[in-house]
Amino acid sequence: MAAPLGFRSAFCRAATEAKEGMLMRHLFTIALASAAVLLTQPGEVSAQTSGVTSPAQAFGFPIGADYSLINYDQAQEYWRRIDAESDRVQVVSLGKTAEGRDQLMAIVSSPENLAKLDTYKSIARRLARAENLTEAQALELAHEGKPVVWIDGGLHSTETVGAQQITQTLYELVNGDDAETTRLRNDLVILLAFANPDGMNLVSNWYMRNADPAQREMRNIPTLYQKYVGHDNNRDFYMSNMPENININNALYREWFPQIVFNHHQTGPEGMVVFIPPFRDPFNYNLDPLVILGLDGVGAAMNTRLISEGKAGSGRRSVATYSNWTSGTLRSTALFHNSVGILTEIIGDPTPYDLPLVARQQLARNDLPMPIAPQKWHFMQSIEYSLSMNRAVLDYASRNAEAVQMSIYRMGANGIESGQRDSWTTTPKDIARLEAAARSGPAFAPTGARYSAGGAGTVINPTLYDTVLHAPEARDPRGYVIPADQADLPTAVAFVNVLIKGGVDVERATSTFTVGGKTYPAGSYVVKTAQAYRANILDMFEPQDHPDDIPFPGAAPTPPYDVSGYTLAYQMGVKFDRILDGFDGPFQRVNDVMAPPPGEMSGRGRAGFIISHEVNNTFIVQNRLLKAGAEVFWLSDPITVDGQSFGPGALWIPAGEGVRDIVAKGAQDLGVDVHAVASAPRGERLKLAPVRIGLVDKYGGVMPSGWMRWLFEQYEFDFDVVFPQEIDAGGLKDRYDVLVFSTDSIASRRASSQPAPETIPAEFRPMLGTITPERSTPQLAAFVRAGGSIVAIGNSTSLASQLGLPVRSALVETGPGGETVELPPAKFFIPGAIMTNKVDPSDPLAYGMSDTVDIYFHNSPSFLLGPATADASVRPVAWFASPDTLRSGWAWGQAYLDKSVSIVDARLGQGRVFLMGPEVVQRAQSHGTYKFLFNALMFGPAEAKAKSAD
Repeated sequence: MAAPLGFRSAFCRAATEAKEGMLMRHLFTIALASAAVLLTQPGEVSAQTSGVTSPAQAFGFPIGADYSLINYDQAQEYWRRIDAESDRVQVVSLGKTAEGRDQLMAIVSSPENLAKLDTYKSIARRLARAENLTEAQALELAHEGKPVVWIDGGLHSTETVGAQQITQTLYELVNGDDAETTRLRNDLVILLAFANPDGMNLVSNWYMRNADPAQREMRNIPTLYQKYVGHDNNRDFYMSNMPENININNALYREWFPQIVFNHHQTGPEGMVVFIPPFRDPFNYNLDPLVILGLDGVGAAMNTRLISEGKAGSGRRSVATYSNWTSGTLRSTALFHNSVGILTEIIGDPTPYDLPLVARQQLARNDLPMPIAPQKWHFMQSIEYSLSMNRAVLDYASRNAEAVQMSIYRMGANGIESGQRDSWTTTPKDIARLEAAARSGPAFAPTGARYSAGGAGTVINPTLYDTVLHAPEARDPRGYVIPADQADLPTAVAFVNVLIKGGVDVERATSTFTVGGKTYPAGSYVVKTAQAYRANILDMFEPQDHPDDIPFPGAAPTPPYDVSGYTLAYQMGVKFDRILDGFDGPFQRVNDVMAPPPGEMSGRGRAGFIISHEVNNTFIVQNRLLKAGAEVFWLSDPITVDGQSFGPGALWIPAGEGVRDIVAKGAQDLGVDVHAVASAPRGERLKLAPVRIGLVDKYGGVMPSGWMRWLFEQYEFDFDVVFPQEIDAGGLKDRYDVLVFSTDSIASRRASSQPAPETIPAEFRPMLGTITPERSTPQLAAFVRAGGSIVAIGNSTSLASQLGLPVRSALVETGPGGETVELPPAKFFIPGAIMTNKVDPSDPLAYGMSDTVDIYFHNSPSFLLGPATADASVRPVAWFASPDTLRSGWAWGQAYLDKSVSIVDARLGQGRVFLMGPEVVQRAQSHGTYKFLFNALMFGPAEAKAKSAD
């Protein structure tokens, strides 16, 4: 059979049903019936006050009741009802979600403040951007303005506390007439938002579908709780790919400019209740120290309030792994925009459970001042803790109203001032250079009573501060120039759009200009660092230099929170120049995100068209042509036509019906240059054909596969989602030309389980199963030997050994018993970093690429190639060419990668297996390596068809 029960094409059909509302309606119907069982008796419902409907009255149970969740549809209706009932709130839509829902935000304040909302928004904006403001003027604005505080919930939808508490928070802030609540409304503009409405509906409906409360669970949800990326929605905030995150970033950094951003999450430390900032080291060296101290202040207020109310079990710093290194999460992106970004991680579940006894968590310490006793834990307790933390944050902003507004101004002013003068950001590599210079220089003997005998040994010559740490060549850039004449300008524009979506000011040159002796063409983009969001700019252009976080010599490294390196300009393959001195030119501000400049339609020939392979958007044009039935070829050799040079893989499109219209639209809308020629080019060529792509997924959803699903849609690749049962059934070549296995499609870095079939609705049962050597590998081997292609990425390259390909891991050593074992983390550990590879651009997998590329390596596989066998051979496409290839991040033991191969083109029988150790799609950020994947999708099937035709 094909993908089961219609779970095919642009989504795995469970998600397609969600998009169309079918799945949600199905589960919601069951949920309503189940909720009826839990209706509170009338006498148990709190009396209504101030004319505002309570949640208990609206839903039949209070928020936090055991075994009870409201879904987003219910919440949305309730929020709009509160909006109609009260003059203390305005409910607005931030925009549409991936499934087409309105993403609601409530603005809570006093009626008088709401009447002046535009004034307060303008003040918040002026203070945050800090442009053309003196300290005195800023103080006047802070005195007139109101702090803006953002609180959200439900980003990770199975973390149900956050999604539920936000509605109770709205009710209490709107309904309450006590002194504190009244003061909060008078002093603040409070923004309450749902971070993931689609996921809230899915999770709540799934949990409530069972009439028997004891059977309710959310461990076995069939699909990702964000349409494409699930939990990775909180790794997308500097990139802004997902619509919900675009909506949130627009509200935070382009419209409202809150001084505090509170992002609720739910994975509390074991034996405790909640993690609250401050965070452990290291923090990102681009951040303003004031934002770190702001975290200390707000976090202290939150911990103090909980303990004052007798709510034990809150901890900070060392009780959890969270840090302020990466900028990809909602609250950490806020830090790079000078907002105090708060993350809490709480325990809780609508199904009561036992809070465990953990011995070490019963001893009070600085980071856990008030331990909590083991007990039966109820959902309402988590809601109450969340409400207390919300009030603590709001109370802090209220009592320090001018201070929090002036803090965001001062951070913005610091960014502007630092970008206007010579400045330096000190990183671990700088300290290593400083210490090396001290060791190699003359001995330095400090004098004076201020030095103790023990301290003097650490003191070095102070002249090294200027000559090493503040060496002129080590300065931070005053700005960056992104030349308009780079090979893939549309991708560069996509990068610029990311910056704009994050509130960064970008300029475009209206004519040629010269900086530092280099002339740039009109249309080049300029990003100056003299901006309030300077930290974000540096983080997107400059390499991250993560310290060697190793507890003691020989110990395994302490993993960073998420990843160690992610420089977006590197990942996207954008060419740019760092400008160290002040500069100006014929620059005009870019006001909003934009399409790439139209490509050039050149040449007058009528035989057909040639398009460079270097532009990622070329694949969109290619796919449109193939769907229209046009002929498309890849030219194997470099060619020069009418004075224009094209590298290997250039597209040759013979003239035909509708062809000119398609390529002309590609030029106009996608920025692809098209050259018309008078005669067909000579030389070897490969004819392309529409490909039948099978994207492998599993029950519950695989996040890397979800990212690929989104990416395929953006580049207009048609595909079907394939589940293990279909693979095990065999006959794959009858339905597919290429199968794609993302990271975690076979093994998984996250613990996962699957439900018993009888416990889930029948329509989801065909999604169950796993890829196994016993059942799946024989079918995959038959598929490839018959001419099919497999693309295996990351840990899914384990298929290589199962298929008997002549490759072996480069990241192994001989164990004590003579066995081959993986290198331990104490010797090799690269937790998400950007590395440089050499590339063979003449290989079809690398068409359109240069001879070096930045790849994303996340403790990924790398290979040593063996000799060919009777029916299998391998060749390198990309490889590590030296012992030191780190570009950004942390690469402990990177020398083990030297001379190993990262991208492998393998032949097996009549087909191909493409092994891609690095994360070539990495959360839809690594545009610079997309071509490896896109070329593989087309090359293997095209070659197989060419051979069969012979």
